[in-house]
Amino acid sequence: MVAAAARHLERNGYRVRIDPDGHDYFDLVARRGDEVGLVEAKVADARTVLTQALVRRAWGDWVAVVLASRRSALRLEERSRSTRAAPVGIWWVEGDGVLVARAARPWPSTAGDDPFAVTRARFRAVLDTLDRGEVPDDLVWSGVLGTVRRLSGGRGFREWRLDEGFEDRP
Repeated sequence: MVAAAARHLERNGYRVRIDPDGHDYFDLVARRGDEVGLVEAKVADARTVLTQALVRRAWGDWVAVVLASRRSALRLEERSRSTRAAPVGIWWVEGDGVLVARAARPWPSTAGDDPFAVTRARFRAVLDTLDRGEVPDDLVWSGVLGTVRRLSGGRGFREWRLDEGFEDRP
């Protein structure tokens, strides 16, 4: 399903990274220009994937879920029309293609009232660094979401956040 979603987005001009953090936190990250989209996939349990999409909204301009069946996608679309999840895109895979039950939309906000602006800017900085080739594509960067502190207070190599120090860069 994720590969089908990746092909769908690539056909629409996005650069796509599947499981870019190496730990399945992000199933798929899509980028076109400055726009960042996230796609979460589940074979079953549409409610869980919708919740994941709502959590991931902090990092992307839009979020979509992709499900294994038309029936599941249409049911989820119907159940979430009038909720805070209404901007979440809902797709399903049919054969090698992706069909859209609801297009992903940017999150509504009023001028100057975007609680996730800083988080998205930091995430874009990480993607910019990857796009410039300053770090290898296969680097595990799950730490972008936070670090793991050991009891000793130190961190292992994989526990350093990829975005540390980016605030000082032009």
